[in-house]
Amino acid sequence: MKLLKPSWVSHNGKPIFSVDIHPDGTKFATGGQGEDSGKVMIWNMAPVLREEDEKNENIPKMLCQMDNHLACVNCVRWSNNGLYLASGGDDKLVMVWKRAALIGPSTVFGSSSKLANVEQWRCVTILRNHTGDVMDVAWSPHDVWLASCSVDNTIVIWNARKFPEMVTCLRGHTGLVKGLTWDPVGKYIASQADDHSLKVWRTVDWQMEANITKPFSECGGTTHVLRLSWSPDGQYLVSAHAMNNSGPTAQIVERDGWKTNMDFVGHRKAVTVVKFNPKIFKKKQKNGSSPKPSCPYCCCAVGSKDRSLSVWLTSLKRPLVVIHDLFDKSIMDISWTLTGLGMLVCSMDGTVAYLDFSLDELGDPLSEEEKNTIHQNIYGKSLAITNTEVQLSTTIIENPEMLKYQQERQNSAQNNGGAAATAGPESTAPKVNSVMNGESLEDIRKNLLKKQVETRTADGRRRITPLCIAQLDTGDFSPALFNSAPILPSGSSMSNQLAPQLNSDSSPGQPSSLGTRPNQDGALTSPPANSAAKALEDEKDGLKSSLLLTSASKIEPMKALDSRFTERSKATPGIPSAISSTAGLAPLERPKDPVSALKDAKAKEETSSDSEDKMAAINKNLSFAKRKPETLLDGGEVVEKRKKGRPRKDKMAATMAQPFTQITPPPAEREPSRAVAPPPAAVVLRLPTPTPQKAFSLQVSMEPSVYLEVENEVSVVAGSKLSQLRCSRDGRDWSTLLPSAVLAAAGSSDVLAVACDDRMLSVFSCCGRRLLPAIQLATPVSALHCSAHFVMVLTAGATLSVWDVQKQKALVKNESLQTLLSGADTSVSQSLLTQQGVPVVGLSNGKSYCFSLSLETWTLIADKGDSLVQCADFRSCLPSQDATGSSGPLAVVQGRNLNAGRLASRLSSTPHHLQQSMTLAFLENQLASALALQSSQEYRYWLLIYARFLVIEGSEYRLRELCKELLGPVHKSASSSWQPSTLGLHKRELLREVLPVIGENLRFQRLFTEYQDQLELLRIK
Repeated sequence: MKLLKPSWVSHNGKPIFSVDIHPDGTKFATGGQGEDSGKVMIWNMAPVLREEDEKNENIPKMLCQMDNHLACVNCVRWSNNGLYLASGGDDKLVMVWKRAALIGPSTVFGSSSKLANVEQWRCVTILRNHTGDVMDVAWSPHDVWLASCSVDNTIVIWNARKFPEMVTCLRGHTGLVKGLTWDPVGKYIASQADDHSLKVWRTVDWQMEANITKPFSECGGTTHVLRLSWSPDGQYLVSAHAMNNSGPTAQIVERDGWKTNMDFVGHRKAVTVVKFNPKIFKKKQKNGSSPKPSCPYCCCAVGSKDRSLSVWLTSLKRPLVVIHDLFDKSIMDISWTLTGLGMLVCSMDGTVAYLDFSLDELGDPLSEEEKNTIHQNIYGKSLAITNTEVQLSTTIIENPEMLKYQQERQNSAQNNGGAAATAGPESTAPKVNSVMNGESLEDIRKNLLKKQVETRTADGRRRITPLCIAQLDTGDFSPALFNSAPILPSGSSMSNQLAPQLNSDSSPGQPSSLGTRPNQDGALTSPPANSAAKALEDEKDGLKSSLLLTSASKIEPMKALDSRFTERSKATPGIPSAISSTAGLAPLERPKDPVSALKDAKAKEETSSDSEDKMAAINKNLSFAKRKPETLLDGGEVVEKRKKGRPRKDKMAATMAQPFTQITPPPAEREPSRAVAPPPAAVVLRLPTPTPQKAFSLQVSMEPSVYLEVENEVSVVAGSKLSQLRCSRDGRDWSTLLPSAVLAAAGSSDVLAVACDDRMLSVFSCCGRRLLPAIQLATPVSALHCSAHFVMVLTAGATLSVWDVQKQKALVKNESLQTLLSGADTSVSQSLLTQQGVPVVGLSNGKSYCFSLSLETWTLIADKGDSLVQCADFRSCLPSQDATGSSGPLAVVQGRNLNAGRLASRLSSTPHHLQQSMTLAFLENQLASALALQSSQEYRYWLLIYARFLVIEGSEYRLRELCKELLGPVHKSASSSWQPSTLGLHKRELLREVLPVIGENLRFQRLFTEYQDQLELLRIK
C-alpha cells in the first residue's frame, strides 16, 4: 500500500467535507467551505497518481472552481455516467453541474492569484425543496433518481431525467438525516439520522421497508455526517455511528431479514463514514498453483472521529490495515476509484489523502460478467445488467455486418459519454453540433433577434431594448441513460411527419375567461404568463414533455394543437365539464366571485403536478403568443367575440356542470292475476348537454386559418328565431342562417359541424358549402368532434356516431355506451377522435375504450388500474431521447400511467420470471392498442421497444416469430394472406429497423445473419 497526501489539494485551509472520484478516474471533486461561500472544486487525478505529472508545470492540478453555493458545501457526488456533478450545501440547495462547451480557460472570479479554470462547469439546475441544510446526495443506479437528505428530517427523490421534477418526499425520520445510500440492485434506498434509527425504503412504492433502532439507541448526535454504505453484492448494509456495549462501531445489517448480529469494532470515537469498494474480490492465486474454489468477498473502508482509517475485508475477522493520526481532525468522506485499487479520503482539517493498494493486498477483482452472475443468482436479475456485450465479451463475431453494428454502438456510447478530463492543457475542445433539434445555430440566433423590442423616439431614431441571450450549450455532453438509438425523429421534420392525430376533448369549447382552464381538481386555473417562456427554456435544457416541442420556432401551430395531451380543439361552448379533457375531472362549478376564482386558480396552478395540464399550458401559450391578445387559441377553445380594444378579464363564463345521471322510471303495477315478477326497470343513461349561449367564436384551424362565429337569435322571422353562422377562411368570409339555436360547433381544416337545440346536425365545408343534408339526432348532443374529414357525435342518450363526410358513409351508427357505463359511479371523462376516424371514450374509472371499426365492438386500450402497467419493467428498452413515451392517441388516453418514475420496475417482490411475463404481456397489449387506434407512429415505437425487450431477455423464439411476420414469404404465393404493410408502414422496412436492435446481442448473430441475408436477397430481386 502507498499513501500520499497531496498538499496542493486544499480549500485555502478551510474544511473539506466531501470528496468523490469521477467514474473514469481522470478527476475528482471536493466540496467544503470557501472564503465567504461554499466551494466546489474539480481536480486533476493525474498528478495524484504519477509523481512526474505532479512535477510537470504544464499539467494543471486544479481543473475548475465553482463558488455558486451561498454557504458551506456538505456533499459532492458524480453521476454514474460521469456527465453530471451534484452538490448540496447549507444554503438548502442541491445544484447539478454539467461541463459547458464553447468556453476556453478562464480565471477564477475574485481570486487574487492567477488560478485558471481549465474546464468550465455550469449549474444546469437548482433543486429547491429542503428547508434546512442539505447533508448528503446520492445518485441511483443508472442515474434514474437523485436523492438528497437534510436537517429538515426529510429525504427528497428527484427525477434525474427531468430536473427539477420531484418524485416524492420521504418523511419518517424525527431527527437530522445525515446519510444516504442506494441498494446496488435498485430495490431500496437507506438513510441514517440523528433520531437513533436507520431506515430502509422501497423504491417500488417509496414506503418504509425496515426501521432499525436497536444498535443506535445509545448514540448521540455528535457527528457532522452519518455516511452509510451498501456492499456491491447487495447483501450487507453497513451503517455509520452505532454503539455496542458503550463502544463505537459500524453496524453490519444483513439484507436477509435486516439482522444486526455483526459490526466493525475498534475505533475509539464515533464512525462518521463507511464506503464499500465497488469491486467484489476473490483470493489471489499464487503462481503455478491450481485455482481453488473460494467465496468472493467485499472490501470496506471506515473513517472515524478519532482521525483513523480502517480497511476491512469481509473474508477476514481483523482489519486489513489501520492508519492512525492520518489527519488532525475528523474524517469526513471516502471515495474509491472504479478499479477498486485507489481511495481518496478527506478530513475536516482541509487535507486529502490518497491510498493505493495492490492486487496482492486486496485480491483479484471479479469481472463485470462474474459480478452480474452473482446478482442473477441471488436476485434473479440486476438492474446493472443491461450491456449484453459485457457478458459476451469473449464471443466471436461471425458476421461483418454484426461487427459494424457493434462498433457503431461503441462509437455512439463514447460520443454520448462526454469528453473525459485530460492530463495536459492540450486537451481538445469537444465537437460542436451545428444543428440543435432540427435547427442550425444561425436559425436560432435569427429567431432570437426577431423577438427584440424596437421602438421609435420622438425624433424618429430607433431604440432597441437589449435582449439577454443565454449561451447556446451545444457540446456533446448530453446525458445518455440508455445505449439505444432514438426511435422518433426530432425537430421541424418530426412536427411535419407527426400530423395531428387526434382531437381530444369531450367538452369542446367551454366558455372561459382569457387563459383559464380546468385543472385536476376541476377548478378554473389561469396559466402563468411566463408559461411560454418556461416551455422554451425547458426545451433548451432538454426537459421536453413531448417530442413535438423539439423545435418551437418551426413547429406548425395547428399541428401542435391537434396532437396535444389535453387539446380542446375544434370544440363548442357550453359543454359541461363532466366530459373533460383529462380523465377523472370533477364537474366545473360557476365561480361566485371572478377575483377569488382567479386567486384560487393561481394557487392550484402552482400546486398541480398533472403532466397533462402542464402540457396543455405549454401548448396553449406557445400558440397563443402567435395571435392577437384578444384571441384565445386553446386548441380551438371558445373565445369571447372579438371586439376593439383589450378584452375584459372578469368574464368567468364557466358553465354550470350537469353531472352524469341515471334515470330509472318507476316500475309498472303488476296485475293481480299474474304471479310472475315483472322485468327489472331499464336504466336510462343521460350525459350532460351544452347550455345555449347568445354568441361564441372559436378557431378551428390555423393552416389554413379558419375562424368560426356563432350568434343565436339574430332575428325573428315568422315566429322562429334564426341563428347565424359566420366563417372566415384566410380573410374570406361566408355566412349562413340556421332555424334554431346552435348548441355546439366543431371543425377541422376540411369540415365544419354544428349541432342545434332541435337535435339537427349540419355539416359544411370550410368554404360554406353544405356537404350533407341535416342529420336528425335521437337526443341532444353532448360532445361534438371533427378530425380531418370525420365527424363524431356523442349524444345525451349515451350513443356515439361517426361519419366519413368525404365518402358520405356512417362508420359508427348509434353505438350505445351501455356496456361501458355499467357502474353507478362511472361517467364519461374524456373523448377523442383520431385522424383515422377512430372514436375513443375515457371513463372516470380510469379505463379507456376505442370502437374497433373492423371488429365492430368496444376494445379496451388503457386501464390505469392495470397491474401489468405497475409491474412492467421495460425502462431499459426505452429510447434515450424519449424515456417518457411516444406522442399520439394512445399516449393521450394513458396519460402519466407510463411515467418512468412511477413504474414498479425496480425488482419488486414479484419473481423475475413472473415480472418478465407481465412485461411481455404489457408490451403486446400496447402493440394491439396502437393497432386498434390505427396510430402508425406509436405502433412503430412500441414495436421497437418490444423487440429490444426480447433481445435483452434472450427470447429467441418470439424474436424469430416477429421477424418471420415482418419478412413475410420470400416467394410469391397465391394462397398467402400476408400483407406487406400495416398502418401504412412497410413491414420489411420495420424489419430493417429491428435488425440493428437484434445486433446489439451477440447471442442472436445467427438470427441476425439469417434475416439480413434474406432481406438483401429480396432487395436484389
